[in-house]
Amino acid sequence: MITAEVDDRVILEIKSVERLNNAHLKQLLTYLRLTHQPVGLLLNFVGATMKEGIRRVVNDHRQPQRPSASPRLRVKPECGEE
Repeated sequence: MITAEVDDRVILEIKSVERLNNAHLKQLLTYLRLTHQPVGLLLNFVGATMKEGIRRVVNDHRQPQRPSASPRLRVKPECGEE
């Protein structure tokens, strides 16, 4: 198992296991929550193709000081929402 943080934006969890299970996803989600990162990738190098071994995990925390989309692309909240 190797865990790396890339450009302070995404955490990579690199595995080489026969099959990914829920414990692997929960482990990455815990890292995301502890580091306040929005996205992580779980990479497993055992599959026949790399595409089979990639799982994207999203943390649902909010980080207003560093939005992921430019202001032109963000959806404006309805009146009273936020």
